[in-house]
Amino acid sequence: MRSATIALLILIYMSISGCQSPRDYFIQAPGADPGQMQDLFGLLDSSKLGIDERYAVTQKISSTLSSAEDYPRLVDFLADIVAQDPEGPYNARHLLTIAWAYSRQGADEVAALYYDRILKNFPDLTVNNESIHQACLRRLIDLSSDPAKRIEFRRELITRFPHKVDMGAELFLLGNDYESLGDWDAALDAYRRFLPSFVADIPGYPDAIQYAQQFIDLATIRKDWTYETLDELITAVSVAMATGNARSLSRIRAKVGFFAMDWYQDKTDGNSQVLFDFSAFTSGTRIQRAETLDASSNSREAFLRTWGWTERISVWYLYFRKVNFPADPEVHGRWEWAGIYFGEKMQ
Repeated sequence: MRSATIALLILIYMSISGCQSPRDYFIQAPGADPGQMQDLFGLLDSSKLGIDERYAVTQKISSTLSSAEDYPRLVDFLADIVAQDPEGPYNARHLLTIAWAYSRQGADEVAALYYDRILKNFPDLTVNNESIHQACLRRLIDLSSDPAKRIEFRRELITRFPHKVDMGAELFLLGNDYESLGDWDAALDAYRRFLPSFVADIPGYPDAIQYAQQFIDLATIRKDWTYETLDELITAVSVAMATGNARSLSRIRAKVGFFAMDWYQDKTDGNSQVLFDFSAFTSGTRIQRAETLDASSNSREAFLRTWGWTERISVWYLYFRKVNFPADPEVHGRWEWAGIYFGEKMQ
């Protein structure tokens, strides 16, 4: 069907442009050297070329059409090459170029069909030390909006090319996709495998290590520091502060991801994740709190100004938030004391 469509398009073009043969459709491509193209097609039509030589000539013609940004002709030319020899050893390479040409025309959905076709119907081919199947899997992962499909492609990428991918990044992103599907056990497994595989930062995820570790911790430890309402949580914290009870403060604070930092510090900074000892700040002091929450508080997070902790940094803003962990419906949406900001609030 595709070959017949190409032939029809070429015939229509010939009738409009006055071309004498189907080859003229390609030889007279805008931006191409007609003499050079004539010679290349002469070689291509010759029965003297071996398989590798024929591939080299095909690539030269493709390169010429690509440089001229004549993507419709490039697609038609390579589709015709594949149609003429369905068992050709370089067909996977030709179809990869077709997919690329469609993407250059903004037709990523069509390109994805070709990447999938290559994986399912053509043996892998290594070109310039790169696997075509690996390239197809990578592009399908990038193009797919369906997490289930991304999981399928990424799992195949990890299984088939374990030594050619950033395993840490792939496992972390695999965990993300499992999370989006609500497959918490699979996400937990992916994050557990990710941590020992992490070797480099993951673009777009500067806190990947902390995120994965917190997910694992939340999934595996008892979460007894959460409160049904924000009012209940603030009341418990207020009583502990008023009595200077460091042990109660330690019991109430979140046991996963709790931070203590100034307003200028990044939460992804490892120094902000602490095992906080309140006893050094509560002995012999009278800690006070504002009557109301800070104006920047909302339905999902809240700030409470407190003071009297220490002479050096008297003012602390306590940070409360709703737990976002749908893997455990019993705590998801409850409130936790998640951290401390030192000093007056940034305006």
